[in-house]
Amino acid sequence: MGTVTFDISMSLDGYFTATGVTAEEPVGAGGQVLTEWAMGGDPTSSEVAAAAVSDLGAIICGRRTYDTSLPWWKADGPTGPARVPLFVVTHRPAGEVPDNGVYTFTDGIESALQQARAAAGDRDVAVMGGADIGRQFIRAGLVDRIGIHLVPVLFGAGQRLFDDIGPEHIRLEVVSVAGAAKATHLVYRVVK
Repeated sequence: MGTVTFDISMSLDGYFTATGVTAEEPVGAGGQVLTEWAMGGDPTSSEVAAAAVSDLGAIICGRRTYDTSLPWWKADGPTGPARVPLFVVTHRPAGEVPDNGVYTFTDGIESALQQARAAAGDRDVAVMGGADIGRQFIRAGLVDRIGIHLVPVLFGAGQRLFDDIGPEHIRLEVVSVAGAAKATHLVYRVVK
């Protein structure tokens, strides 16, 4: 069984979105800077992105991430032609879903993880997207690793990543640190 990693980009001051989140700007006004590292151009960031996808067997995201990202993802999902299965945690009906899409809708994080692990086999499962779904997985003790792409920008406001993580300390161990121009890529193992 592979590892379960919560993976997300964050500003240096702890925000995963800027202010002014809209359907047209799902990470807020100017928030797209958080994903620029993944668009290529930097060898270190390209290696980090390629390594994350190479062992990936399934992805889990929340409904908000699905709704705001579907116009870009289309039927193939966030991995494009690799077509890695994506499990969407939601309590609402699926609505319109692209034909031949990689999407499965599931109610609850435990169900999503069970289905994602079955689809992934021995490969890894990534929990992606908004902080809410990541916090739910972390609070439930279902995450093996946390990957943070720390972007050199200060938003000053927006949606904070680790608010309401719970009262207990969560111990982490550094797995890797890779510096690049548009992000410092940090991977931590959750000490259980």
